[in-house]
Amino acid sequence: MQDIIQLLPDNIANQIAAGEVIQRPASAVKELLENAVDAGATRIQLIINDAGKALVQVIDNGKGMSETDARMAFERHATSKIRDIEDLFRIKTMGFRGEALASIAAVAQVTLKTKRAEDELGTLINIENSRVVNQEPCATEVGTSISMKNLFFNVPARRNFLKSNAAEMRHIVDEFIRVAMAFPNIFFSLSANGQELFHLEAGNHKQRIVQILGSTYTARLVPIQEKTDYLTISGFIGKPETARKTRGDQYFFVNNRFIKSAYLNHAVNAAFDGIIPKDSFPGYVLYIDLDPAQIDINVHPTKQEIKFEDEKIIYAFIQAAVKHALAQFSIAPSLDFSLNADIQQLDAVSKPFTNEQQQATVSSGLYQTFSRSNQAHAIEPTEKSKLGDWRDFFKQSSINNLQSEKQQITDSRLIRLGGEDSSKSFLQINNTYILLNHLSGFLLVHQQLAHERILYEKYSVAMHKQQVATQQLLFPVTLDLTAADAALLHDMISDLVQIGYVVEPFGNNSFVIQGCPADVVAGNEKNTIELLIEQFKHFSSDIKYSKREKLVRCMARQQSVKAGQSLTDKEMESLVSDLFEYITPNVSPNGSPTYIEFKEDYLDRMFGK
Repeated sequence: MQDIIQLLPDNIANQIAAGEVIQRPASAVKELLENAVDAGATRIQLIINDAGKALVQVIDNGKGMSETDARMAFERHATSKIRDIEDLFRIKTMGFRGEALASIAAVAQVTLKTKRAEDELGTLINIENSRVVNQEPCATEVGTSISMKNLFFNVPARRNFLKSNAAEMRHIVDEFIRVAMAFPNIFFSLSANGQELFHLEAGNHKQRIVQILGSTYTARLVPIQEKTDYLTISGFIGKPETARKTRGDQYFFVNNRFIKSAYLNHAVNAAFDGIIPKDSFPGYVLYIDLDPAQIDINVHPTKQEIKFEDEKIIYAFIQAAVKHALAQFSIAPSLDFSLNADIQQLDAVSKPFTNEQQQATVSSGLYQTFSRSNQAHAIEPTEKSKLGDWRDFFKQSSINNLQSEKQQITDSRLIRLGGEDSSKSFLQINNTYILLNHLSGFLLVHQQLAHERILYEKYSVAMHKQQVATQQLLFPVTLDLTAADAALLHDMISDLVQIGYVVEPFGNNSFVIQGCPADVVAGNEKNTIELLIEQFKHFSSDIKYSKREKLVRCMARQQSVKAGQSLTDKEMESLVSDLFEYITPNVSPNGSPTYIEFKEDYLDRMFGK
């Protein structure tokens, strides 16, 4: 019987291995930028065409490579940073496994130009499908220029899985920002299709944060600087007014490497507890520096997930550092003892204190309580303070309690749907739940989740069947975004039209809102779009939802009435009526129940009947 196990050809093995490292154009961007940083560059340019599908080029002024090193750099596991196994636990560079260039060369057409300062000529290498097509001397500047063209040209199935240009460009911008944020001492630029999106001059961390996140952060950043023998935490947190309803600008860097960690993110959120609303998230850019031996960064191909030797210590340090910064800059809640200007105009303050008034004050019991020795706890006796009056006190208290309860019931605004004789009654509880009679029992409706279901159905019909009517704005609103958000909005414009928004590009990263749905409150158009972008970015990384589905879910969540919002009688009636018009009124878009039914027999059992 013939043997069936055989070795894969090198080019196929390389393509399979490349799938772990190069998943989309942004993956190559990350690897090439990090290589440029490791090369000691002070200027790094990123050039993109067709969202990286046609071209990803990185040009740096680093130390360059020799002819031999330039050729070796494309071999798998070829690296200048690892000599023995112990080096894995002392890594301070961005790249180290020697897979990036080999992976890129396996799935793209690559051109490399590189030159060292001591060399008269540089080296030019062309590679396709892991094979060197051409190598020759060339005239070039000191440093390295590497171009990756026609990504996945030899793996068309992989290319077909790439998203729209706007979506892929957003991923590229994300990776660019993460590297640029980590190294503010390096000049970075990003150009796409001939247009410069970022021009980041070298500076300090705060300057780089403001360059990327926008000038609105200039006066809204609180610095953090804590140093211990174990680690150093530095960076900035946003003041409470920068908090968003979704996870916005949140960046963690460990030894200048961007990481994702829900655990450490919780540490920051916990430090803001009581300072921002529970449904909001703080912005931050935090840099953690510690001994490389205390972490393992080789646990994931993207190196964005790392393991700490003692994660609990890191958590405690971060939470303490953020709390200290908030307290140090008087961000934590405090009492305001400043005198209101209106108070200064009162008679008691502005008029002189006459002799008659002084005598009356000195003879008062309150004055004597504070002026006599050992009188701090003295209380002047009154008729009500006599022991014999305690029953009257208790009786009056009980009456007050009953009156209070009666008033609370009145304030609950019990109404009836369909007239006084209807069997359906409504009661809003805690401005969150709607209680109503239903058959032989009652329903408890969660107003926000119920409204999300209603709006989800409405926007789904608009997106797939009947477009929502648009109301033209008398005064169009200009919207300025960061490059990452602008790339995302470009990708959403055609779908936004379906749900009533008319948004047009206005040069660079600016847009003009020309129209919106009629039910959007006038003057709130800009905030609505900004919040929609934030929710869309962080809504879900689950690929089971299409772009349109995510947009519909985001709109339903954003426009729904919120828990804690008081509703009028008519609004409660309308909400409940609309909910039961749909086939699935019992669940929200995310699967949570919109209401809970309590039947009479269940209630009887609860009371032992």
